[in-house]
Amino acid sequence: MKKNILIAGAGKIGSAIAGLLAATADYTVTVADASPQALAAIKTGPRVQRLTLDITDPAALRAALAGQYAVLSAAPFHLTTLIAEAAVAAGVHYLDLTEDVASTRRVKELAATARTALIPQCGLAPGFVSIVAADLCKRFDSLHSVRMRVGALPQFPSNALNYNLTWSTDGVINEYCEPCEAIVEGVLRQVPPLAEHEEFSLDGVTYEAFNTSGGLGTLCETLAGKVTHLNYKTIRYPGHAAIMKVLLNDLRLRERRHVLKDLLENALPVTLQDVVIVFVTVSGQREGRLTQETYAHKVYSQVVDGVMRSAIQVTTASGICAVLDLLAHGHLPAKGFVRQEEIGLGDFLSNRFGRAYAEHALERLVA
Repeated sequence: MKKNILIAGAGKIGSAIAGLLAATADYTVTVADASPQALAAIKTGPRVQRLTLDITDPAALRAALAGQYAVLSAAPFHLTTLIAEAAVAAGVHYLDLTEDVASTRRVKELAATARTALIPQCGLAPGFVSIVAADLCKRFDSLHSVRMRVGALPQFPSNALNYNLTWSTDGVINEYCEPCEAIVEGVLRQVPPLAEHEEFSLDGVTYEAFNTSGGLGTLCETLAGKVTHLNYKTIRYPGHAAIMKVLLNDLRLRERRHVLKDLLENALPVTLQDVVIVFVTVSGQREGRLTQETYAHKVYSQVVDGVMRSAIQVTTASGICAVLDLLAHGHLPAKGFVRQEEIGLGDFLSNRFGRAYAEHALERLVA
């Protein structure tokens, strides 16, 4: 019997999620958004139902959740807690993509009394990167450092920022502005965003990386007392961080984020020609020796079910779809707060959606 799924948000990621789920025989998909124009732009044809919905209207949201198996939030981060609260009240499973730390804390509070599963941070970072890091950690007798690096980058950068818009502008600004969690010398600390700049090379290309908020998910709590150093940084091409510091700090656009959003969305073109980089390095003791293991992987934009999707759409949408699939098939707890690091890497990569991280042709995975 098909399970009813409500997707909140008809943007780049919400539309990609709808396409993946609707291509299977297991889910009946409804996409809800306040914008009729955004709903009309979804390229999935009649397989997906469209619902004009103001998420801030409690009665309308409650009605939309009636009869649903799960709600997947692809809405802006500031709306996620409203959706989570309504899902708990309706007895509906809840999954989201948020990198916002405060939102995740609220979801965890709600999960304490929920009758259903609440699974936040099901995207790329946070999300898949935590699954990878947890898998690497299991291979050590004791841990020293866990370093997680992720980036969604244009394949062909052509401006001073070396960047194009590939996902939520609000999300990018939020992770550049909010405090970041890290474990330093065994102590949980808050570290500033855009700080602790470093450079590294992969496949002959030089990248920079710097602190951003939210990418660690719940790993700080999970690995507390078990690791000496734990941090997350966003990958960009060299020079990006310096310009963003000027905009956010020197020009004080940190205090006027709506202005920065308007500037970015009117100055930076959108591109589907992007690449997602996942780079995780773990070191620790194994059989009496200090040992290091690294996971490095790239995913490129590709055609999915007849529609060209960006790499960030592919990775983020396939991530949350894989977690939903694992939940629906009884491979994850059906009640309470579920962390990304509780998901086995093998289970994820063998899933029909999760295999997008291991294969180039995602079209083969959704039949």
